[in-house]
Amino acid sequence: MADNKFLTAEEVSERYRGEITVGTLRNWRAMRIGPAFVKIGKAVLYPVRELDAWDQKNWSFVMGSGPSCMDEREGG
Repeated sequence: MADNKFLTAEEVSERYRGEITVGTLRNWRAMRIGPAFVKIGKAVLYPVRELDAWDQKNWSFVMGSGPSCMDEREGG
């Protein structure tokens, strides 16, 4: 998947392990929320770099003590 510059809605759903469905992506497009996309004819495509940026923007951190609460980037 890393070699693709664009993903289809189905591939985006797979990227997020089905937690974001194709239907959810469709609704988000209609409401103009969610990850950026491009439309070429009838094809809706999601640039991988935009998905990566959207992931970073939506990071959530859990504050607490112990190794289970550490930020993944810190090696926890």
